[in-house]
Amino acid sequence: MVTDPRDKLPRWSQISIMLLILYSTVAIALETMPELVAYKRFFHISETVVVIIFTIEYLTCWYLSDNRRSYPFRPMNIIDFLAIAPFYFALGVNFSFLRSLRLLRMFRLFKLARYSNAIKMLGEAFSRVGPELLMTGVVAAIAVVVAASALYFAEHDVQPDVYSSIPASLWWAVVTLTTVGYGDVYPQTIVGRIVAAFIMFMGIGLVAVPSGLLASAMTDIMRDRKGQNRNSSVE
Repeated sequence: MVTDPRDKLPRWSQISIMLLILYSTVAIALETMPELVAYKRFFHISETVVVIIFTIEYLTCWYLSDNRRSYPFRPMNIIDFLAIAPFYFALGVNFSFLRSLRLLRMFRLFKLARYSNAIKMLGEAFSRVGPELLMTGVVAAIAVVVAASALYFAEHDVQPDVYSSIPASLWWAVVTLTTVGYGDVYPQTIVGRIVAAFIMFMGIGLVAVPSGLLASAMTDIMRDRKGQNRNSSVE
């Protein structure tokens, strides 16, 4: 089993990295506000310091890794690299393409999964019920396409601008199936409303299924960990 080199870091450094991830995410958001353009230099210095710390963390964990050759190619380590790479790519370059790469800085949020036990548990829960979630997603995709097709044929003659094609009707199908229901697009014919009612009821069930699966998986994980802690304390 491959161990995470971050587990070898002191607890205070792990907490510091988590706080730094949250700070950098907030700073990236505030940097886009026109009202704060006067603080552009502060945000640049802040970003530089953050990237330097994340780079040190990345290289340190690479050094502490059990398998340094494969370390950069592990999925979570690729995310760590993408979180700092835009800063170095953009040094001395003013191309708009490279500036757009700064969006990758938001990958830092995924770094929280390396230090938060709660997020690790959530990831483990997703992996346990992955096949079931995939099946639910396939059923939802089929339902969306069928509903969009049905609404197109039921409503196209009445609302040709709204339901101009099946792809255009997918918007209504998605927001209805997910129980969001913005109300900007809605059927007016009897057949269209029957289809809408059916897809609404189906949406309630499809939303409840993954929620129940994840809740059950999280409960099992917590029970397993409590059992492991109890056994280790007895030993």
